[in-house]
Amino acid sequence: MSNTDRIPVFDGHNDTLLRLMEDATGEAERRFFEGGAGGHIDMALAREGGLAGGLFAVFPPSHMDASLSDAMRVPPYSLPFPHTPSLAEARETTLRMVAIFLRLERASKGAFAICRTAGDIEAAMIAGRFAAVLHIEGAEAIDADLDALDVLHAAGLRSVGPLWSRPNHFGHGVPMRFPSSPDTGPGLTDAGKRLVQRCNELRILVDLSHLNEKGFDDVAALTDAPLVATHCNAHAVTPHSRNLTDRQLDVIRATGGLVGLNFATAFLGDGGMDETIGLDPMLRHLDHLLKHLGEDGVALGSDFDGATIPAAIGTAAGLPRLLEAMAAAGYGRDLVERIAWRNWLSVLRRTWGS
Repeated sequence: MSNTDRIPVFDGHNDTLLRLMEDATGEAERRFFEGGAGGHIDMALAREGGLAGGLFAVFPPSHMDASLSDAMRVPPYSLPFPHTPSLAEARETTLRMVAIFLRLERASKGAFAICRTAGDIEAAMIAGRFAAVLHIEGAEAIDADLDALDVLHAAGLRSVGPLWSRPNHFGHGVPMRFPSSPDTGPGLTDAGKRLVQRCNELRILVDLSHLNEKGFDDVAALTDAPLVATHCNAHAVTPHSRNLTDRQLDVIRATGGLVGLNFATAFLGDGGMDETIGLDPMLRHLDHLLKHLGEDGVALGSDFDGATIPAAIGTAAGLPRLLEAMAAAGYGRDLVERIAWRNWLSVLRRTWGS
């Protein structure tokens, strides 16, 4: 019998709400529960793979030329910033995705639970309910006066990534470049610094993913919470602009923070989008993250429904294969459990205060 049997996974990042919003069939929400929704996550795939919950990103999309994303398939590349949505554009799509999130809970007959505290997550997992947390990736829908932040917090928002890989009124995201350091431009604006401070007051997690190095340092200087990058990898293993340097990892560790391993192949291997890379690159990144962050500072942040991921995992149903690979590489059951879910529960409890 496998020593990873029945280990659940709590995942730090998915883009499933965007996929559901953009589904043209009108059946995406129903099929999310019945299976066959066509993405990386639905309830059937989650049950099969032991995915017990995660952070659901609200991402106001950019209108990107397909040739830009295609360019990432063949490194090296240096992509220009895509379109930054206006406040009105971002609010429209953000509210649509938040509405989908709320409807999923209402339609689930108790199977899908929106969680606002770490205690909520733990209770949902014990009861076999899917534990879902509302997250924003790219805060263009939040005004500089932060009025929308209070409204979204009341709706359940508990995690905010101020930037995606584009500039906005809070700062400058890191562009998609390989090879490249994350030191790619200026840091947070004054509005961005106020956003971090207000998130601290509301006990909202501030996600470092997609921040450039100066923005990372600005958050580190301002926050009183553990530093968290929900879906990032190690720059020393794959020198992509989206990955974190050893210095950044050491800063995160000093705060008792956490990094969620990103499954996107572009950030795992040679910078390209090769689905055939297998699981070994993921283990190399995990080993490096563990070296710098310790066993309490590493988790999973798949980027399901938002990235090209290794075919060896495929969908949420393939998560046990990653846990098995970790066990085969010598990770004991306790460490696998920490990476799979326990570390997320710990850092969220210490960030949210409950």
